[in-house]
Amino acid sequence: MTRVLAVSSVFPPHLYPQAQITEALVRCLPPGADAALLRRVHASVRVGSRHLALPLEHYGPDRDFGTTNALFLRTALELGAEAVGRALAGAGLAAADIALVVSTTVTGLATPSLEARIASRTGLRPGVRRVPLFGLGCAAGAAGLGMLHEQLAGRPAQAALLLSTELCSLTLQPHDTSMANLVAGALFGDGAGALVAVGPEHPLHDGPGGPSVVDARSRLYPGTEHLLGWDIGHWGLRMVLGRELPELVGLHVVEEVESFLAGHDLKPADVDVWICHPGGPKILDVLAGSLGLSGQALAASRDSLAAVGNLSSASVLHVLGAVQAAGPPAPGSVGLMLAFGPGFASELVLLRW
Repeated sequence: MTRVLAVSSVFPPHLYPQAQITEALVRCLPPGADAALLRRVHASVRVGSRHLALPLEHYGPDRDFGTTNALFLRTALELGAEAVGRALAGAGLAAADIALVVSTTVTGLATPSLEARIASRTGLRPGVRRVPLFGLGCAAGAAGLGMLHEQLAGRPAQAALLLSTELCSLTLQPHDTSMANLVAGALFGDGAGALVAVGPEHPLHDGPGGPSVVDARSRLYPGTEHLLGWDIGHWGLRMVLGRELPELVGLHVVEEVESFLAGHDLKPADVDVWICHPGGPKILDVLAGSLGLSGQALAASRDSLAAVGNLSSASVLHVLGAVQAAGPPAPGSVGLMLAFGPGFASELVLLRW
């Protein structure tokens, strides 16, 4: 089985309490907009603070998409390189030891892709195999780990890297008073994460580290494509966020989780560690209630949401890192990583310590 050796999370230096971000966005509202509604949305999402790519005073309605994307590239490259360096150090590997890189982002455009742009500065070898992902959104962190697992099954002696870099604040449309944009402005933060994994025949596979990947599953839910994603135009990336998403999680994703676990003779009650993408408090509440989880089962995800907000694809890496930092689960513990993204789609990864 694929073994996770190390995971890292890094953030821009600009950290603000939620209340300060709220009032800054109130000042950006167009005349006549409902400031009280924005404040209620921000107070309801259970986010305490967030890191931002730029100082708070630099956000406003007058920046075009090209300028915004240039800012994305500058900050994303800095954070991505740092995340990779930390994960490699934690794994005890050099960048030249990495045979495969999967990189994810959905908050900016880069061609060449981000992992190609940081290859020289991080020491990745010229022959590294690269798989850049765009469009999977918040699901991409879990999907990326599943992809590493599948690739390493055919390359059991190799080491691979997952890089997730998301600067969600740069997609905000300050003058957009739609509920989707208000919710996005309340939930999302900025950060990057990296994970190093090795195949079952790698020399470090049986040493200290994180969990092993047992299995992974991807699922699309037909007829839901319009509920989550980007509306892309000259303004940049505008959030599409359907109100029905928590209901869909309750109706379909819970059934998918139960089916996936049943294939391994497991039930939700058998999962010791839940590494759930903190899409928002309603999503977490629906999952916990529908799966019959204890009050503490999703604590790591709720803590991540409160501390740094929703980091899109980087969130599951932040949650996994927090679980590891708190003291690795006991040997034999079962974990489930799950995330949701545009499609509407779910990604599940079964883990064992």
